[in-house]
Amino acid sequence: MQQDNLKKREGFSSSIGVIAAVLGSAVGLGNIWKFPYVTGANGGAAFILIYLVCLALVGLPVMLSEHLIGRNTKSNAVGAFKVLQPKKPWFLVGGAGVLSAFLIMAFYTSVAGWVYAYIFKAAGGGLLSTNPKETSLVFNTLVSGVGEPLFWQMFVLLVTGTIIMAGVAKGIERVTKVLMPILFILLIVIDIRSLTLPGASEGLSFLFKPDFSKITVSVILAALGLAFFKLSVGMGAMITYGSYVGENENLPKMALKVALSDTLVSLMAGIAIFPAVFAFGFEPNAGPPLLFITIPTVFSSMPFGGVFMVLFFVLTAIAATGAMLSLLEVPVAYFTEQHNWSRRKSTLVTILGIGLLGSTATLSNSILANVTIFSKNLFDFYDFITSNILLPLGGIFIALFVGWQWGKSKVYQEISNNGQINNQGLADVFLFLVRFVVPIGITLVLLAGLKIISF
Repeated sequence: MQQDNLKKREGFSSSIGVIAAVLGSAVGLGNIWKFPYVTGANGGAAFILIYLVCLALVGLPVMLSEHLIGRNTKSNAVGAFKVLQPKKPWFLVGGAGVLSAFLIMAFYTSVAGWVYAYIFKAAGGGLLSTNPKETSLVFNTLVSGVGEPLFWQMFVLLVTGTIIMAGVAKGIERVTKVLMPILFILLIVIDIRSLTLPGASEGLSFLFKPDFSKITVSVILAALGLAFFKLSVGMGAMITYGSYVGENENLPKMALKVALSDTLVSLMAGIAIFPAVFAFGFEPNAGPPLLFITIPTVFSSMPFGGVFMVLFFVLTAIAATGAMLSLLEVPVAYFTEQHNWSRRKSTLVTILGIGLLGSTATLSNSILANVTIFSKNLFDFYDFITSNILLPLGGIFIALFVGWQWGKSKVYQEISNNGQINNQGLADVFLFLVRFVVPIGITLVLLAGLKIISF
C-alpha cells in the first residue's frame, strides 16, 4: 500500500520550481516590515552580519534537516517520522508541526486579509492621505469591523485553497514560479523610486550604517530568533515541501540559495520602505502601524504615490500568499496521506477549519475583544503559542532527531544523494551544528520568548 501511494504521489517538476516554492514559503509578511525594522533598530549593517552568522549556524541547519527528512521519506510531517521511527513517538514532532501550521493560518489569514483589502483601498484612492491620523482611522475601522475583515479572510482562504487543490506541480509550483519573479520586479521598481527621493540617504543609513554600540546580548538573541523564524522551519512546511523534491536535487545548495534570496528580499523591502519614510519626515515603527498606517502616508506624499502604493500592497500580498500556500499544504498533505482523503476533501476540510478558528482571531479586535486567554486576545494567543512554544520546540526536536536519532550514516547518505555529491566535510559540519549549536541556540530563543531569561 505504501509503495502504491509513493508511486501516485506528486512532486515538484523542476529545480526552479523547487526554489520558487520554498522561497515563497520563506518570504512572508515579516520580510516586508519586520526584518527591515529589526535590522535598523538593532545596529543596521552590524545586525545584518550577526543575523547572517545565526542564519548559517541555526536557520539553515534546521531547514536542511527538514528537507532531508521529507525527501528521504516522501511523506508528510507526521508520516515522515512514522516511516523513520515507526515504534517511537517521534511522530508527535510532526503532529506539533501540523498543529502549528493550522494555528498560524488562523491569525496569518487575518493579516493577509487586511493586505488584500488594502490593494483595493489603495486602487480606489481610499488611502491617499498625508495625515497619519486619517490612515490610522482607515486601518482601525477595518480591523475593528465584523463583515469586512471576515470577508477578506475568507477570500484569502478561497484563493490559497484553490491553488492547493490544483496540486503540487500544477498548483503550488506553477503559481510560485510566476509570483516570485513578479515580487522581485515590483521590489526593484519601488526601490528605484524610493532611492530617487530627496533625503533618501538617511533611510539607507538607518538600514545599513553599522552601529556596533547597539550590539548587546539581547540584540544577538534577536538575530538568532529572526534567523530561526524567517525560514518557515519548525512547522512541518519544509518537511512537506522537502518530500516533493527530486532525488538528484542538491539540498544543501538549494537551502543556501533560498536563505540568501530570502535575505535579499528583506533588504530590498527595507530599501523600498525606509528611504521614503525618512525622506518625508516620518518615524519608522514596527508591525502593523508601519505597514498599514505609515506606508500609505509615505506613498501619498510622493508624485504618482497612488500607483506605487498599489504596487507595494500587491507585492505584500504576493509575499503573504507564498507563505500561506506552504502552511496550508502541511495539514492538507497530512489528511491526504494519513487518512487517505482526496486532495479536494483535505483542502476543503482544512480551509473550513481554519476559517472557523481564524474568524475568532479576526474578531478579537471587535466583538470578541473581551475574550482572553492568559490575558491575551485570541489573535495574540494563537501567535504566542506558535511563535514562542510550538515552533521552537519543533526546531529543537528536529535537530535532535537528525543529529542523534536518525543515524550518522543515513544522514551522510541523504545529504550526499547516495554518494553522488562529494560533501562529507559539509556533512560533518552540519551534524556538529544540529547536535550541539542548534539545540542550544533555539533553547535560548524558547526561554527568551517565554521570558524565563532576559538580558
